[in-house]
Amino acid sequence: MRKTLLILAFASLGCGFMSESARAAGPPVKAMNDILVNADGMTLYTYAKDRDAPGKSVCNDRCAQNWPPLMASADSQAEGDYSIITRDDGSSQWAYKGQPLYLYKKDVKQGDMLGDEVMNVWYVIKQ
Repeated sequence: MRKTLLILAFASLGCGFMSESARAAGPPVKAMNDILVNADGMTLYTYAKDRDAPGKSVCNDRCAQNWPPLMASADSQAEGDYSIITRDDGSSQWAYKGQPLYLYKKDVKQGDMLGDEVMNVWYVIKQ
């Protein structure tokens, strides 16, 4: 009986670990009300100036403080329309259809889209 309980406990821990790591490896993006959001439900944006530099983010330093990149972890893997680009500092960032993804620091709760059309260069991603 005790041996069976230990095996069941180990199996349940293993399954939870595997599903958690599988979730971490894919893009942390979902659609909510036809808008792309991160895993926490915060709105994602693209930067029009990135279009002039395919596969690269031109939002660095102060820009990246206001528009934090959606970072990719070391175990992240590209999937479908989602790819991973390398930023100027060597870190990794998620991209959607080749466009780097960003959050906006003034968005504080799910559903906020305060960054849409800022300076006519920042846009929410509609599905």
